[in-house]
Amino acid sequence: MKRKFLLSMLAAIPAVLLPLSAACQVAPAAEPSYKYSAFAGYGYTSLNQVNQSRYGLMGVQLGVTRELGKYVGVLGEGSTYSFDNHASTSSSTGNNNPGDPSVDTVLFGPVFHGPIYGRVDGFVDILLGGEHTGGENMTPKVSFAGGFGGGLTYKLNKRFSLRAVGERVESSFSLTDNTSELGDSSHKHWNARGGFGVAYRF
Repeated sequence: MKRKFLLSMLAAIPAVLLPLSAACQVAPAAEPSYKYSAFAGYGYTSLNQVNQSRYGLMGVQLGVTRELGKYVGVLGEGSTYSFDNHASTSSSTGNNNPGDPSVDTVLFGPVFHGPIYGRVDGFVDILLGGEHTGGENMTPKVSFAGGFGGGLTYKLNKRFSLRAVGERVESSFSLTDNTSELGDSSHKHWNARGGFGVAYRF
């Protein structure tokens, strides 16, 4: 009789402890799932399509990414550059860009991203779209453009990050001294671009 009583008591102990142990387990807080990321910041581009240009242009880069999964999204990016990155001097000295050039681009494409270490993530993108070079009577007014790049993101918190990006973008414009008699033939140019700013997830 004692033996049966002891066995029944031993069998009851796990039945009492299991619910208690389950109640003590706290599930970790789930990482918020954000569908979009917006970026705004300082931008720079070289100016290889403008004859005798010696300096690049500074401006603003803006972008929005729509996340499609954990590691991939679609990026839409717009940028405008119109400020000479060198102090303005007389053009006769050859120390600044000729004319009054500006560059505007709108590009779209996939972006692939993932964690690197701690708060640092990396990403690469492949972009296609159009580019306009103003102030130089370029032909065409808007060129097909495309390129690739990548960068790093440092997470400040769940929503805000610092982002640095570098890209190479190709476009095709006629030379500024070209004429219709020469067919306004276009020439391909690769421009290096860079940007630094703040990203916000929502």
